[in-house]
Amino acid sequence: MGQLLDQLNSRPAERPSLLLLTPGEWQDYALLDSGAGARLERLGPYRFVRPEPQALWQPALPRKLWEKADAIFVSGAPLSEEQEQHGRWQFRHPLEPRWMVRYKDLSFWAAPTPFRHLGVFPEQASHWNWLADLVRAVAPRRPVRVLNLFGYTGLASLAAASAGASVTHVDASKKVLEWARANQALSGLSSRPIRWIVDDALKFVQREVRRGSRYDGVIIDPPKFGRGPRGEVWKLQESLPTLLATCRSLLSEEPLFVVLTTYAIRASALSLYYALAEMMRGYGGTITTGEMVLVEESAQRLLSTAIFARWSYDPQRP
Repeated sequence: MGQLLDQLNSRPAERPSLLLLTPGEWQDYALLDSGAGARLERLGPYRFVRPEPQALWQPALPRKLWEKADAIFVSGAPLSEEQEQHGRWQFRHPLEPRWMVRYKDLSFWAAPTPFRHLGVFPEQASHWNWLADLVRAVAPRRPVRVLNLFGYTGLASLAAASAGASVTHVDASKKVLEWARANQALSGLSSRPIRWIVDDALKFVQREVRRGSRYDGVIIDPPKFGRGPRGEVWKLQESLPTLLATCRSLLSEEPLFVVLTTYAIRASALSLYYALAEMMRGYGGTITTGEMVLVEESAQRLLSTAIFARWSYDPQRP
């Protein structure tokens, strides 16, 4: 045992550099300010105050500007230790039930939800740009198939489809899937090949392995806790290793990318880095990892919203 440990310790350890991803090119979204456990932001024509546990500092803008927000989310008690907090919105005046938001060539619907979300995670735009560039570089030469797991309202799917990929989008919520399809129509991408699947992510990929399906890109954006359409239980710490191992079996001979993002978990970006490195062992390529952040307009502070790891291979390879 001692000799084995000596051999392992003699190997040079790979120590990844942690990156901060900041989304650019937003016109319809802005983080106006943050602090005291909340964020003040603009999405389209409206301003919102939402809980933000990462904001341990004090707000830079006067309180009266926060109080003029169109809606404030008031948290209630969580349904369980694992689940997200429910709550309710307090509106200063009636808002549209939904309103259109644009990012570059994509258009999509935004709306308040009982989980404080608004239908879009603005920091994810960094991923949309990145994966669209990878797809665009290869699509003229060969078909590109992308799998989007826990796909939510479909913006990553639309970015990949717009760049030339055929996409399989999986989410456990039928209501969210209908939202995603409405976004596809709003973006003028109804003719693009996107399969919309209501299913448990792990069960779906296990069936895809048995079918012999293969994908060139995989997007994985799992919740901390969730349930499938038939009551299947998802617990990230327990379920993610199995999901990653299964997704490896779905990769094509020349995969382009895998991107993994997580929110609200007790883990570091290094955890995702090493989990993804294990999944992609033997494929070469490059893994980057770090935090996804938004930049305040008020004090230019960086608000960390999620951790990520993503793997890619050179799209110019022969």
